Amino acid sequence: MERSHVPVLPAEIVEFLKPDTTNAGPVVDCTLGEGGHSALLLEHAPDSRLIGVDADATMIERARYFLGPRASQVEFVCAWYDDFWLSYTGARPHRVLFDLGISTFHLAGSGRGFTFREDEPLDMRLSDSVMSAAELLSGISQEDLADIIYVFGEERYSRRIAAAIVRARSSGSLRTTGDLVETVASAVPAAYRRGRISPATRTFQALRIAVNAELERLRMALPRALAALSPDRGRMAVITFHSLEDRLVKWAFRAAAGDEAAVGRSAVTAKHSTASKFAPKLIDTVAMPEGERITVLTRRPVVPSHEEVAGNPASRSAKLRVVEKTRIEESW
Repeated sequence: MERSHVPVLPAEIVEFLKPDTTNAGPVVDCTLGEGGHSALLLEHAPDSRLIGVDADATMIERARYFLGPRASQVEFVCAWYDDFWLSYTGARPHRVLFDLGISTFHLAGSGRGFTFREDEPLDMRLSDSVMSAAELLSGISQEDLADIIYVFGEERYSRRIAAAIVRARSSGSLRTTGDLVETVASAVPAAYRRGRISPATRTFQALRIAVNAELERLRMALPRALAALSPDRGRMAVITFHSLEDRLVKWAFRAAAGDEAAVGRSAVTAKHSTASKFAPKLIDTVAMPEGERITVLTRRPVVPSHEEVAGNPASRSAKLRVVEKTRIEESW
């Protein structure tokens, strides 16, 4: 078995999240993937205990294989990370990581239709527990589809694309990702088709987010993970890959740190949330247990170096945000 994925921002993750050997709490990798980041963290703290969470059973097995002897230090949990935090009652973790990018394995080796570069089934599921893209597209209204593409893909030609998809669906010519790429291309201006990225990029992103309920899961998981984090200098890091995720993480972290202006902020801008039922809910107050506080360690997101992007182009849109939790000192 060959490793498909190169973990992004590896040095930065080690710098911020290297386990503290004096803290008995576990490390939680909420998006285990092939275990690349987990392996790095375990290398720097050989006696640490790690909980590896992933919704995809295939990724759990790949991580178990690639972690090799270190797999004995890992508790593998096959679950969506929001469900994991909803039911978690274990020791308070002192390190938590979310890497929200899609694994290279999913794009290049899973055959599940995540990429517009191959002709594959319209699937896009990270777990069999959700409906596929084909099922979503088979019954959704044109209006709702346009909203999904507009809100989750931030696609300016969303209405034209949705109309073309519904026409292709009606004629029976929408069966694979290749069909979807052609349908999107037929709906947008010629100049848009000749742009820097494929005209299908934003539509694929939008459908993947919708199929896996990615933003809603993140919105639910962040406050739970923050509340569970150890107050003894526990740290939590999130790597995002598009603006919707990054805005949601930014405002959630600021709300947890007591920034009142962050409460009520959305992952989408007003421009892209126009009365859409698909716009993610606003960030609520993120309450910390009594006597604990959150400090944002990255006022601006950490991004990959030019050298990393040159060696791993998939890292180019990555952004890392980190917080630390401490105890509030009693005043006398």
